[in-house]
Amino acid sequence: MLIEAILAVSALVLLLFQGTATLILLARLLKGPFRRPPLEAKQPHPDLLGSVSVVVPTLNEVERIAPCLEGLSQQSYEVREILVVDSHSTDGTPERVQAVAHFDPRFRLLNDGPLPSGWVGRPWALHTGFLQSSPKSRWILGIDADTQPQPGLIASIVKVAEEEGYDIVSLSPQFILKYPGEWWLQPALLMTLLYRFDSAGARESNPNTVMANGQCFLSRREVLEQLGGYESAASSFCDDVTLARYAATQGYKVGFLDGAKVIRVRMYNGFEDTWSGWGRSLDLKDASTQEQLWGDLGLLICTQGLPLLLSVVGSICLGLGYSFPSLKLALGLNLFLVLIRFALLWAIYPSYYRCSASGPASWLFWLSPLADPLAVIRIALSASQRPTQWRGRIYS
Repeated sequence: MLIEAILAVSALVLLLFQGTATLILLARLLKGPFRRPPLEAKQPHPDLLGSVSVVVPTLNEVERIAPCLEGLSQQSYEVREILVVDSHSTDGTPERVQAVAHFDPRFRLLNDGPLPSGWVGRPWALHTGFLQSSPKSRWILGIDADTQPQPGLIASIVKVAEEEGYDIVSLSPQFILKYPGEWWLQPALLMTLLYRFDSAGARESNPNTVMANGQCFLSRREVLEQLGGYESAASSFCDDVTLARYAATQGYKVGFLDGAKVIRVRMYNGFEDTWSGWGRSLDLKDASTQEQLWGDLGLLICTQGLPLLLSVVGSICLGLGYSFPSLKLALGLNLFLVLIRFALLWAIYPSYYRCSASGPASWLFWLSPLADPLAVIRIALSASQRPTQWRGRIYS
């Protein structure tokens, strides 16, 4: 009787917390069918001539920057200049950029100055590029070195920004995965974002929950000038979201759209690199209040981290003869959450680039829900720690 009473109380507590979290999750997911469709590649219009300055921050990127440089060189006359701001790389990155600049005069190699106190390397490089960019450009586009811009990317993002009145707009990419550990863990980590925030293309009215992606981040020059460049995100390890939310609180229109058809990214190599690299910034603590941070973590635990485990435990309890109503309801709720999780695999499937290089490991994508507890643990670990090392730099 004691065991049954403990199980009954535990099931009621789970129903209370998980039921509330499920309602919040469903309110977000139900926006998905009404979100803006993915961007399509566009041809530039003469009005866009020389309207964009591209800024690429780099630090020892020689092994993966070639597709980014090639993709940018394929962009059309809307690009006035491509400023590669290198933080004194020692691996041959500057030489690689200079080789491309020999054939495309739009490329210009810069070096940022010593990192000021209170700044993180990436926003400092972006800020340097912004200050050095041509005042004739109406738009500033930050692009990461590990991205693979597709033809028509810049024309499409500028057109949608101008037609729909965005002051800042960023794109979610299509991910390129290769190794088994990536295919298993990365979708689970990506899902933590989908559970906490609206999906790309959904309209977000709350400035404090706006999402952004610095891998492809477009800003009106005049807006960046009024915001002080990247100063508001100087100390942030998620400077993209920090800057976007700050802009939204100042009344500017910020958009986060699906760019899977116009930009790809190869972020990390293997399980360990994905775990330590991407997981380190996914908590978004530098752009969130403590209440929001731990509230989001609680939602993840209830709706993503526990359902598969609790479904197994609940089924075992039923098999042992414990069949009181609260246990059945708790089991039903967790099975419902597991069903949602597997259904969402189909929703994010287009966010992954599939080619012969993906190899046989890509089938592990469909088993990524089994990595959900690890993904939630990674967010919890990151939320409780501040990075001390990032892209080769040491921070106190």
